[in-house]
Amino acid sequence: MNGSNGDNRGMTIAVACLATAMLMLDISVVNTALSDIADGLDAGLTGLQWVVDAYTIPLAATVLTAGAIADRIGRRRIFVWGLVAFTAMSALCGAAGGIEMLVGARAIQGLGASLMFATALALISQATPAPEDRVKALAVYGAAIGASFALGPFIGGSLTELFGWRAIFLINVPIGAAALWITWRFVGESRDPAPRGVDVPGQFTLIGGMFLLVLALLRGNEEGWGSTGIVAALAGAAVLLIAFIVIEERSREPMLPLRLMRRPKFAGPQVAVFAIAASFFAVFFYLTLYLQSVLGMSPIETGLVYLPGTFLVFVVSGMTAQLGANASPAKLATLGLVLVGAGLAGMLLLEVDSEWTVLLPGLLVTAAGTGLFNPTASALALDALPTEQSGLAVGANDTFRQTGVAVGIAVLGTFVPADAALGGDVQAYVDGLHDALIVCAVVAFTGAVATALLLLGRSPRPVAADPADPA
Repeated sequence: MNGSNGDNRGMTIAVACLATAMLMLDISVVNTALSDIADGLDAGLTGLQWVVDAYTIPLAATVLTAGAIADRIGRRRIFVWGLVAFTAMSALCGAAGGIEMLVGARAIQGLGASLMFATALALISQATPAPEDRVKALAVYGAAIGASFALGPFIGGSLTELFGWRAIFLINVPIGAAALWITWRFVGESRDPAPRGVDVPGQFTLIGGMFLLVLALLRGNEEGWGSTGIVAALAGAAVLLIAFIVIEERSREPMLPLRLMRRPKFAGPQVAVFAIAASFFAVFFYLTLYLQSVLGMSPIETGLVYLPGTFLVFVVSGMTAQLGANASPAKLATLGLVLVGAGLAGMLLLEVDSEWTVLLPGLLVTAAGTGLFNPTASALALDALPTEQSGLAVGANDTFRQTGVAVGIAVLGTFVPADAALGGDVQAYVDGLHDALIVCAVVAFTGAVATALLLLGRSPRPVAADPADPA
């Protein structure tokens, strides 16, 4: 490792932001390429759902374990392993000859993303021991993540339109290579002198239970909810998830201490991020298919539809950060979820022969709610536990967030007919999308009520100046 301490600090922050922005981009960038992937690989709706969920399930289920392993054997080492896996699997995604190969590569890519996400904040923390430097670094980190997540649909649409859908994955290869070089040259190693244990039984039961649950939800309509395979998958998911709860309750060093969920201050932020992820971010998948498959919009046109909402998220997030010293984060998060629910309900105006502009009012209201929610969610999550447990706080919050996306997409798929999504009965698709939007609005409103009941009246720290951190 060469260079001055100042250079090392700046480059460490830069590579942590670059790598995390890249993995967050891969959550949102895929959406605008869905129709092209379906055409290119002859895939149906279930295959496309797995392209998203195969990435988010490993990311959600393993991020806490990845952090524990990194504390034990070295954060820089785990970060490098994550970069190598993510970059290599991005190349494999770009070369995929079938939907099965793409889904498999996406699953390993999600594991690489988990390793990077679990260590990026720790790398920033070790590079900025001074509190004032750390606050600035975290603001840059949040802005980088927020920009990549919010601009993902436009970037994905542009790459798909100009170079084809494979470009959305292949673009990661040179970026990942550059990040590897910076890490190797500038980033120092660190470990926790008293690391947490690795909860192997908890890890296997969680990822197994989530996989079987999502599998059953995605295939239930096609195979029949009373079929042997679906009943077996649902039963297996129930057994494994119950086993996970039992293991976490009895373990000396659980990956996710469930006893913390009995504390309203901890449970509130988890409920809040799950609600917004399982509603708005999950239905985003189906809204994109509506724009492309029903209205016939191109990938870049689809990205442009979302651009006004993206801009509004940044404006409202910045205003929210300015209000942070004088406003309760719990109140802002609750109001944000209410607006998200109202915006989703407003999208019920869409029909088979609608113009894209019918979505705009609902998208703008939802964007305003997301802008209120984003900076407050981070503040609430970090305030839930003492500073020395910030890694657990962030990891748990991301586990609930990514679980919300994965399970939300799967659950909403039970309302949207698979054979109507791509070249089928567009009226049946729109009718199913209406049902999905109603469910999402209810989830957002319910999340707002639960957040208010759990957190209002408490006094968490003011909102951090991190306006772009995604929900």
